[in-house]
Amino acid sequence: LCAGDLGLDYDDARIVTCHMGGGVTVAAHRYGQTIDTTHGIAGEGPFSPERCGEVYGQSLVEMSFSGQYTKEQILAYLQRDGGIKAYLGINDMREVEKRVMQGDPEATLVLRAMVFQIAKDIGSMIAVLEGRCDAVILTGGIAFSGMICGMIKQHVELMAPVKAYPGELEMEALAWGGLRVLRGEEKAATYVGYDK
Repeated sequence: LCAGDLGLDYDDARIVTCHMGGGVTVAAHRYGQTIDTTHGIAGEGPFSPERCGEVYGQSLVEMSFSGQYTKEQILAYLQRDGGIKAYLGINDMREVEKRVMQGDPEATLVLRAMVFQIAKDIGSMIAVLEGRCDAVILTGGIAFSGMICGMIKQHVELMAPVKAYPGELEMEALAWGGLRVLRGEEKAATYVGYDK
């Protein structure tokens, strides 16, 4: 969708995508292929509404062997009870934004920190694309927030234009991909998924 909006075919585009939902995943796309990505569920990338993002290895080892936490508790912290939820006790970014607008200093600090980490990962993916990026695309439920998209844009717009496509369009993207295969415009690909 974005490549078409830019007047490019996806196979000719260099794009960084940032999907922002309960987790945040940032990926570099070059000429029709994803060439690098953060793996949010596994702990890579920025912290998000529910995920803690990258943590210092030594701290994680010490936490794991402290005897205070089970494996399940640590995985829950990494995957669904970390990030904004751990800092502020909520994972609804609309509520976080409301608190920021009301002048809550803790919510403001935590939101700015999350945006900083997102921008840092976007910048690293632009580096993967050798600094030549046609656009940065923001997707997911958080992309409905003009405030958050604007904050990210302030950090990265000098490197590439930033476009928001709010919502989750996974099913539409899969349908369009299937249609391209059926039309003979591209070959079906086999992907190896993440195994728990």
